Amino acid sequence: MGQKVNPIGLRLGIVKDWQSRWYAEKNKFKDYLIEDLKIRQEVKNRFYRSGISRVEVERLANQIKIIVKTSRPGIVIGRRGSEVEKLRQDIQNMTGNQNIQISVEEVPIPEIDAQLVAEIVASQIERRVSYRRAMKQAINRALRMGAQGIKISCSGRLAGAEIAREEWYREGRLPLHTLRADIDYGFTESLTTYGKIGVKVWIFKGEVISPGELLEAEGAALSGKEKKEKEEGSYEEVAEDYVDAQES
Repeated sequence: MGQKVNPIGLRLGIVKDWQSRWYAEKNKFKDYLIEDLKIRQEVKNRFYRSGISRVEVERLANQIKIIVKTSRPGIVIGRRGSEVEKLRQDIQNMTGNQNIQISVEEVPIPEIDAQLVAEIVASQIERRVSYRRAMKQAINRALRMGAQGIKISCSGRLAGAEIAREEWYREGRLPLHTLRADIDYGFTESLTTYGKIGVKVWIFKGEVISPGELLEAEGAALSGKEKKEKEEGSYEEVAEDYVDAQES
């Protein structure tokens, strides 16, 4: 069987950048790494419902710069910056460094951010929405907002089944072996009453010519066979929704 590799880790230094950007001597590397993990965990736990896409950490001499990318910057910043100030004080106490700078950036299109899509699908599964419906709605939204391809996978005790399994749906192109392809990847877990359900999302946004530039989609138009499959999919969706209703 083919072994899977993280699409972001595979493209580091080519079309993707590191989430932590700093240099440390051998004896400080471990401490800095643990600090970064604690900072990310603190931000994620505090603002989980605010759509945190990623948390980047930069270190310059004695300064720590934290970049929070979110779909709802107003909630993270708070009234007159109150929430950011609380977060800064907690991180200062955690790290022992008083020189903390936090900047909040908005995710322009949350529908094609893989981590946010995964969290939306997971939250819908927790609210007992059919996992098939949640996955298909997320795929349709992403394609409508400009994604060239998307794949969503859910694995675990789907619909409360006693035997765990995996189900996935894919639409459009997803060239995982093309290193210049800008493929975003997200993963999260849905905590249900019958166990955890893992949600993985891959989103293909286009091919990168140089950093920050996307190549025009080649052959983006669907072929006749793909159009036919897409039209037939409407009947299959109705049938699957009926099966879901019977299972519930």
